[in-house]
This record gives sequence, structure tokens and C-alpha cells, in this order.
Amino acid sequence: MSSIIQKKCWEPSANLINSSNMMEFIRYVNIKENMSISSYNELYKWSIENSDQFWLLFSHFSKIIFLKPFNKVVDDISIMPGASWFQGSRINYANNLLKFSDEREALIFYGEDKVRKILTYKELKSQVAKLSYSLKSMGVKKGDRVAALTANVPEAVVSMLATSSIGAIWSSCSPDFGVSSVIERFKQISPKIFISTNGYYFKGKVLNSFKKIVAILDELHSVEMLISIKYVKEKNEYNSIKIPCLDWEDLISNSHEDIDFESLPFNHPLFIMYSSGTTGKPKSIVHSSGGTLIQHLKELMLHTDIKRDDTIFYFTTCGWMMWNWLVSSLALGSRVLLYDGNAFHPSEDYLLQIAIKEKISIFGTSAKYLSEIQKRNILPKNIGKFKNLRTILSTGSPLEEESYDYVYKFWKSNVQLSSICGGTDIISCFFLGNPMLPIYKGKLQSIGLGMSVKSYSIQGDELPYGKKGELVCDKAFPSMPIYFWNDEQNKKYLNAYFNVYPGIWRHGDFISIDKKFNVKVYGRSDSTLNPGGVRIGTSEIYSVLDNIHEIEDSLVIGRRINSDEEIVFFLKMKPPYVADKSFKDLVISTIWENCSPRHCPNKIISVHDIPYTINGKKVEIAVKKIINGELDYNIDAVKNPSVIDEYINIYKNRFTKS
Repeated sequence: MSSIIQKKCWEPSANLINSSNMMEFIRYVNIKENMSISSYNELYKWSIENSDQFWLLFSHFSKIIFLKPFNKVVDDISIMPGASWFQGSRINYANNLLKFSDEREALIFYGEDKVRKILTYKELKSQVAKLSYSLKSMGVKKGDRVAALTANVPEAVVSMLATSSIGAIWSSCSPDFGVSSVIERFKQISPKIFISTNGYYFKGKVLNSFKKIVAILDELHSVEMLISIKYVKEKNEYNSIKIPCLDWEDLISNSHEDIDFESLPFNHPLFIMYSSGTTGKPKSIVHSSGGTLIQHLKELMLHTDIKRDDTIFYFTTCGWMMWNWLVSSLALGSRVLLYDGNAFHPSEDYLLQIAIKEKISIFGTSAKYLSEIQKRNILPKNIGKFKNLRTILSTGSPLEEESYDYVYKFWKSNVQLSSICGGTDIISCFFLGNPMLPIYKGKLQSIGLGMSVKSYSIQGDELPYGKKGELVCDKAFPSMPIYFWNDEQNKKYLNAYFNVYPGIWRHGDFISIDKKFNVKVYGRSDSTLNPGGVRIGTSEIYSVLDNIHEIEDSLVIGRRINSDEEIVFFLKMKPPYVADKSFKDLVISTIWENCSPRHCPNKIISVHDIPYTINGKKVEIAVKKIINGELDYNIDAVKNPSVIDEYINIYKNRFTKS
């Protein structure tokens, strides 16, 4: 009932509110529109009811550099997909991120305790200029794809900016991805250039990427040049690779200091990201230069309240959209801290020590990290005072209520703990922090400006305040994908987001919205896996399991546990094989090698049969509900409904006791 009192964990001071970028924007809007907005909720309602005017005024407020002005903000906000933004304008993403060129620190990098680097804004711009010139000399031009399998190093940022300065399209994966997972992604987009670190550090060990690179390039026949970034101290015989290979250092050794930023349409492709691959190969999601830029600036400048003196960190890899989001902070001139490696090496409190040493003001992480340091009984307040830390951001999965208690009791009592939520699909967030609003335990502070988010019933009705339903967005926004790569007539795109509510974006999460526009996120409403906040599709896993001879059939689901999700494999074995410990170890190592560590199961359970729908699809969602203790599953469409009883018994006998 609505009478339940929500615990207030934090409230901004009057000084923080008045000095925030959000309040400055309210003043700006009031002057320009002759209005008297005084609260965030008033501003939010105005931004939804006047979308074109909101995005127009924010484009001016954020001082986005347009190489050619626009003649219209949006043609029709009700068109999804297909609304056209900032028509007639020309823009360059890299140009906006490199507007600063002074001696202030731009990038600080830690590769566990092995490597530390610093690049100033001047050095960053210089390296981008040199690499941009070299890429052009290789024949890279507007629209070409540059693929990267790289650790989260400064060279990755430089390479991305050089790529986008030309108008080429950037796509990256983390080096811990398996060979087949990388090939499945990059082969779809036919990259011309492949960039890779020669390895990476994890828990103090050197993991050489050479064999993986060779195997990947054997399948990527479109690649004309390999650029190798020497990160780890390993010697590799790249002369055995069939295509030319150049050292990254050689490409930035020229004397060019000027960047000829390509003038591009607002909706020119900038990034190709990848869906989780639930129903097939990971879909190649194409995001625009202008849409990504303006959405990131809105979130970083207004909702995160980043200023030039801030140091922002997010624990991420180059394969997660939070990397792209983090790097956009360069447009605000802030200090960006990159970290690559294990969060708990060389010590369990290593990231916390770095936060103190580097005076991090915005610490971004996952719900899993917060629950993990709590489980390990790490008490940040005993490590230091975190004088500069004012905001902790958490994303990836819903933040458990006990994590709020832990942060405010054992980390810092006057910190803003903002759980944020969005996705690769929109390369941004639907729900964000807010420097003007209090924080209530278990709730996300606010819906993002310009994002018309609702909670819908399965019938397509908007639900009352506080009711759990599907997360939908009923008006277009700039960072919607412009299309999927090689998606004929937008079939995959429409099926991904518009197959339930035509013309309305369905995101695939369960949410509720209260009267104050605080939001609670309950997790996925579909079969996508979400361990550690990283969305993983089941298709990649099935493609590996299907090739293991002893397995007749399989079912893969995610089970919520505390603030995280564990992956459960149900295996139907071929007679006379059994899923004993040695076989389970084989399955885990095979998944690790072919997909990634994130795809590996927490539990492997042998079953007699796998349920299917009448149409021949595996019944993932009903089993997922059962294993998560939800009894409102629907088996009407199950071809072999008696099989479901086995999964109910597994839940009662195994999971209610775990």
C-alpha cells in the first residue's frame, strides 16, 4: 500500500541544489521561456510536454559545437523509430570531446598495479591528431568500420576519437571475450582496421592475446591492417599474421598536430554496439554521433552534475556502454579515470585506495561490486575519509536496499548514492541521479529529462502510480538507435523493441513509478541474462552447448540472488552420459573459452527434459519465473506442460534452501 513509509537516505543541501548545473539550467529555461519552474518535477514535465524546445535549449546550454546549424530540432516526436533530429546540422563527436587542449589532466589510467599513465588534454588532442592522420594515410574514410579488441587503456580512447574525427565508425569488445563471440560481432560489420592490445593483466597475471587475435583475423577477411598496442610485456611474432601489422606507437610518431574534423550529419553513425543475443547472433546496434553526444551531455552535465574540477571513474570495460558514457565526460573538461583489471587486485580495497589517492568525486560501479565489498566485510570508512567523493553511481542491476544501508553506514554518510538504469540499446539511461532530489532506499531518484517513460500493463494500458509493469517510452528521444547494421527493412529493430506495443518502445524491464516520479526497477521482463549487470543473450551459450556431444538439449536462465543474477544451466544428457563434476568442469571451461567468463554458469542441473512452446521455442521465461519463486507463470503455450513439474520440484528442493 502507498502508506508504506520510504526511508530517506540522503538529501541535497540548499547550497548543493543552488550551485548545481541542473538549477542553472532551470534558471536558463525560465529566462528563455519566461517561466517560473522551481522544482525538478516541474522541469521534467515541461521537458516531456515540450520535447523539441527542451532539446533545443539544452543544445545551447551545453554549448554543443555545430559545424553547421540545424533548421529544425525534430520532425515528429511521435514517430518511433524514425524521428529525425536536428535536421540540416553538421557535427563531429570528437570535435566536441576535444574542445579543451590545455595542460589539465584528461585521462588517468591504472592497469591494476602494473601500469599507470596520465594524458593531459593537450597530449590527448595531439595523439588524436597524429593517429587520425595515420588512419587517413591507410585509406580509412567516412563510414569505414574500425574494430577494437582492447583493454581499457588510454590508447583505446585516442583510437576511438581519431576514428570518429574522420567519420569512421567505432566498435569495441573486451579482450576477455572468447574468439567465437568476437567473430560473431565483428564479422557482421566488416571492419577495415583491427586494433588490439597485445594482452591484458588480470589478478596480476599476464594474459597474452596473440593466439586469440590470430584466430579472429583468420575469420575477419575484410580487415586490411592490424594495429597493435603494446600494453603487456610480451613478445609476439606478428609477422606470422597474413595482413600488415603496425605498432600503435609508430602511428603517433608523426609531426601532425591539427585535426581535420569531418563535418557530419547529426545522425551519422558513431558507434556500433551489440545486443545480448537472446534470439540469435548479437544484433549490431548503430548509434548516431549527435544523438549519443547530446544525450550523454544531458546525463553527465545535468543529472550527474559534472564540472571541470571533477574526477569521474566508472569500473567498466571497452565492451560495455558505460565506457562510451564515461569517455563523453571529456566534453566537460573533467578528469576521467580508466581502470583495467580485477577490482580486487592487488588488494581487496584497491579501487577504494585509488579513489582516495586520485581524489575521485564521482565513483561509478555496479550493484554487484557494492554487494561484494559488503560480503567481504570491507569498510571504506576505515580506509580513508573520501573527502572528494560526493557521488556513487551504481548500474547494471537493481541496487538492493541493504546496499544503501551499507554505503551510508560504512562508507560515507553524506554521499549521493544514485542507482541509474538504461542500456546498450539506447547507449544512455532512462533513470538517473539528481543533485536536486533526495534519495529513498531502493528507489532511483528520477526519470531522465526528455524521456517519456511509463509503466504499462501487458494489454498496453498505463498503470497507476506504484504498480509494477513493463518499462516503455512513448515518445522518441535522440539516442535511439538509428538502425541495426544489415537489418533489411528494420525487421530486427522493430522486433526488438516494438513487437509488443506498436509504435512504443518496450525496453524489457519491470518497473514501478511513484507519485514523486521515483522509480523502482525489478529486473528483466524477458529471458536476457544479467550477471554482474552485464546483459548476456542465451543464443551464444546455446551455440556452444549444442556442439558438446554429450548434451542432448539445454535450457539457460538467470536466477536473482541478492543484488545480482546467477546463471543456471539445465542439461538434458544423452544416454549413457551423466553431468558429473568432471563434465560440469568441461562445460564451464568450454563456455569460458568460446564466450567469456561472464557467460559461465553458477549452477549446472541435470534434467529429464526441456520444455518447448507449441511453436518449437524453448520455454525460458516460464522456467525463469519458477526458479525465481514467481508462481504466475503461463504454461498455456507449452507443448509438454508436464515437464514443468520437474522445474517446480527443483525450485522447492534446491533453491528455497539455498
